[in-house]
Amino acid sequence: MVAAAVLGTAIVMLDSTVVNVALPRIAADLDAGLASLQWTVTAYMTTLSALVLLGGSLGDRFGRRRVFLAGIVVFALASLACGLAPGIEVLVAARAVQGIGGALLTPGSLAMIQSSLRPADRARAIGLWSGLGGVASAVGPFVGGALADGPGWRWVFLVNIPVAIACILVAVRHVPETRDTQPHHGFDTLGAGAAIVALAATTVTLIRAADGGSGLEVGLEAVIAVVAGTVFVAAERRAREPMVPPHLFSSRTFTVVNVMTFAIYAAIGGQLFLTALQLQVVAGYPAVWAGAALLPVTVLMLLLSARSAALAARIGPRIPLTVGACALAGGLLLFLRIGPDADYVTDVLPGALLMGVGLVTLVAPLTSTVLAAVDDAHSGLASGVNNAVARAAGLLAVAAVPLLAGTSAAGTLDASFDTTFRRAVPVFAGVALVGAVIAWVGLRGREPDVSDGGTSAPDTAGRLPGNDAVDR
Repeated sequence: MVAAAVLGTAIVMLDSTVVNVALPRIAADLDAGLASLQWTVTAYMTTLSALVLLGGSLGDRFGRRRVFLAGIVVFALASLACGLAPGIEVLVAARAVQGIGGALLTPGSLAMIQSSLRPADRARAIGLWSGLGGVASAVGPFVGGALADGPGWRWVFLVNIPVAIACILVAVRHVPETRDTQPHHGFDTLGAGAAIVALAATTVTLIRAADGGSGLEVGLEAVIAVVAGTVFVAAERRAREPMVPPHLFSSRTFTVVNVMTFAIYAAIGGQLFLTALQLQVVAGYPAVWAGAALLPVTVLMLLLSARSAALAARIGPRIPLTVGACALAGGLLLFLRIGPDADYVTDVLPGALLMGVGLVTLVAPLTSTVLAAVDDAHSGLASGVNNAVARAAGLLAVAAVPLLAGTSAAGTLDASFDTTFRRAVPVFAGVALVGAVIAWVGLRGREPDVSDGGTSAPDTAGRLPGNDAVDR
């Protein structure tokens, strides 16, 4: 069962990181400009970010294994469509469907472990799930580069299919069906729909503004984004079972840390998108070396994150979050050394190491602080909300790259991308520093506050404690 959960999570993690490295090859093969490459990334992130919490609720209602398997099938078919896409429009549409599949299977992967295993076995299984998922994210850029340089960029997507088949076979054979027996009052379909429209309209507005769209078009799209965002907030306030219960934000710490999460992951998401392109288009790195360039970041996180979490538990989250965000900003600025014929050791590695130090210092405390800011009954939902915030931040950062840099998204990728890189990187470093200020000003004392907020809200997968049914 753990194998099925890990395999399902792995392909979602891989697709979150593997595609960036293949973007220059996609651009050359499909004659795509920067705006189209933005959509290749953001189409996937939009549906995944907006629907991941709803996916957990669907699993609780109809069966976690059933929805997990449905997500795997959707993801695999969409990956096949990506790999066979004859043009950029088909690729972008298939990426959006991939995000839907990811939103169905991601919450179910952890929910199956939580609801099916004995309490004594859960910690070890969750640790294995988390660790191997992190490894999948780490090797994603390297695998993407190797595939792009080898059999071609299409295999970045086609490689998902055998993994999905293995996952289906294991899940059907070894995973019991579980569901929540607590009565439900319907799905938050209005909230989910409004979230998708708000994120998509915001993305369109940002890309269109840098792509030469008329003022009327951009203004209309911005109005749609604002209206959809307003509808989403109103829907969450009125829904009996909202995706994002407003009472969670009665905790000052929870609110502050989620605002900081948005800033930090916007900086990270924008920088990773820029760096993958800069290394290949401007510095001339092969895709496989561009994918391996940031491996030191992941190695540091795998080696030191547990110690960072322990330190934050002793001294509180305020200092680690502030110092980590400052180190991250410094690392991003060091990436400005990347230019034509950049040397890895002197121009890339320093930024990667300092970025890794920053992420080691802040990521584990960020997560633990979110969980500690609410009572135990809501910890899963708090984690899910924080994860959705992080994904949405990365989505909007990628969409905003040309606008922030004051360059056009309409052109093709060439050496002129260096201008976009050098203008946008300081902006993302500044966003990381804003995160540091938010942590220092917004967090007080040694321990985060705990908001009670009731005892009946669902966790990440929408579960209510003590109401799981298992079909064996």
